[in-house]
Amino acid sequence: MGGFFGVAAKEDCVFDLFFGTDYHSHLGTRRAGMAVYSREKGYDRAIHNIENAPFRTKFDKDVNEMKGNVGIGCISDFEPQPLMVRSHHGTYAIATVGKINNMDQLIKDVFDRGHTHFLEMSGGDINATELVAAIVNQKDNLVEGIRYAQEVIEGSMTLLIMTPIGIYAARDRLGRTPVVVGKKDGARCVSFESFAYLNLGYVEERELGPGEIVVVTPEEVRTLVAPGKDMKICTFLWVYYGYPSSAYEGISVEEMRYHCGALLAERDQVRPDIVAGVPDSGTAHAIGYANQSGIPFSRPFIKYTPTWPRSFMPTIQTQRNLIAKMKLIPVEGLIRNKSLLLIDDSIVRGTQLRETTELLYQSGAREVHIRPACPPIMFGCKYLNFSRSSSEMDLIARRVLREMEQDERKIDLKAYVDPDTPEYAGMVERIGKQLNFTSLRYHRLDDMITSVGIEKCKLCTYCWDGRE
Repeated sequence: MGGFFGVAAKEDCVFDLFFGTDYHSHLGTRRAGMAVYSREKGYDRAIHNIENAPFRTKFDKDVNEMKGNVGIGCISDFEPQPLMVRSHHGTYAIATVGKINNMDQLIKDVFDRGHTHFLEMSGGDINATELVAAIVNQKDNLVEGIRYAQEVIEGSMTLLIMTPIGIYAARDRLGRTPVVVGKKDGARCVSFESFAYLNLGYVEERELGPGEIVVVTPEEVRTLVAPGKDMKICTFLWVYYGYPSSAYEGISVEEMRYHCGALLAERDQVRPDIVAGVPDSGTAHAIGYANQSGIPFSRPFIKYTPTWPRSFMPTIQTQRNLIAKMKLIPVEGLIRNKSLLLIDDSIVRGTQLRETTELLYQSGAREVHIRPACPPIMFGCKYLNFSRSSSEMDLIARRVLREMEQDERKIDLKAYVDPDTPEYAGMVERIGKQLNFTSLRYHRLDDMITSVGIEKCKLCTYCWDGRE
């Protein structure tokens, strides 16, 4: 995924930029950067690796040295950014969030138009943000270039471009990721997360619509390209990725998770001794379930965060699994001889939740009932890189279906995304047995959409039902 924050101010903006960007640390794991512009010093930029240290630690020195009244910052899972670009548009800084599915074709098109080279990253890949800049530079002005990039990129692309006059902000064409503008006296900010500016004294001015392009200055946010009518915002933002204090399209993340847990409880028949959430993203779901069912909420394990504050790192999957297990400290007095119902935001590969369940059994749990807060994930994300899986066969649901196919069953995926079919029930039963759960019941897609409170046609549910 990734997150961003930008500030255009009459005075120095580095303090706001530093903390506003830091508030997006839950959205990325590898790189972070800030770029600023001042009339006295011109452009300045810093990029650091944040795989093994939090954002604030890495940028402590920079924030005391950088000066500027316009700035953008970002947290990234992949490419280093913001990038500094010098072109016929002048010099600007650019940061992006999204995923490009047709990179090879776009790179070829750029070369065919006379672009001479790209700088390879350490893994040999081309920086997606650099490619976006190259596409933008094909047109006569920045606005036309941004519109062109949004048109030709298959996937999604939200971007910020910082110039001396202000920040151009563009939400991706179908609004899969959010962009919100905040304001206070003498400054405006643009942010992925709506909570990121609250403690900095800003109040919300408005959210950008799908495909909308604006320019943000200290005095105003001015629309340059009107928003489109169609939207497909990522539903997983509410289920997992979004920070609890954020809201998207006016829908609170924390409230959605309460509703989600309540609807899970309404369809459930089991009566465990306690309800718990896998911290942190499963906690609100579990509270909603407990409030609706009347079953006590408890915390049978605590996440140890003083030395592991980041939610995703490190980047190697086996190491992340080990770190995730080491973070959870059991409270045996709340586990021994108990029947527990445990809610997690999702099951992707299944490895971490299986190990968490084993931890509960080893601590004396009698039963462990698992209730994911979303349906089985059947398809790899095409739009936001929310899953690191290199193959859909990394997904536990798809692995189970492959095993069923090897048992000479004919697999029709449509039957396995419908929770009312016997095929779906058989898949869920097999997943539960493989992961050693006492019982397994996923949240239904229709109930999850009800939990959000937005029409399905405006939500992206591709990873669950394969519908674009």
